[in-house]
Amino acid sequence: QVQLVESGGGLVQPGGSLRLSCAASGSIFSINTMGWYRQAPGKQRELVATITSGGSTNYADSVKGRFTISRDNAKNTVYLQMNSLKPEDTAVYYCKARVVPGTTKYEYQYWGQGTQLIVSS
Repeated sequence: QVQLVESGGGLVQPGGSLRLSCAASGSIFSINTMGWYRQAPGKQRELVATITSGGSTNYADSVKGRFTISRDNAKNTVYLQMNSLKPEDTAVYYCKARVVPGTTKYEYQYWGQGTQLIVSS
């Protein structure tokens, strides 16, 4: 069984920084693309950033130049470094990963439970 657990959310002032982490655990053969999504109050869930197993990244226009996604394959962990935070970044941030469990040849998509970010003075 594979689980994703996010951490690092909290309350930050505008212009501040924070780093989110998402660790995958369980029976894992390989982890392919990992990503961060967010859902603000009253809004649809949207993609923030993705990173492939080889390190290729993709960002939403709203976070380009401010956020950086990275991963540590040895730790099965993906990070989201968030700088120059704005009130509109306030949302629940969710980690997603495409994983091949150790017990099967098939790839599955897994979601974390989310971590809250509030950007406010």
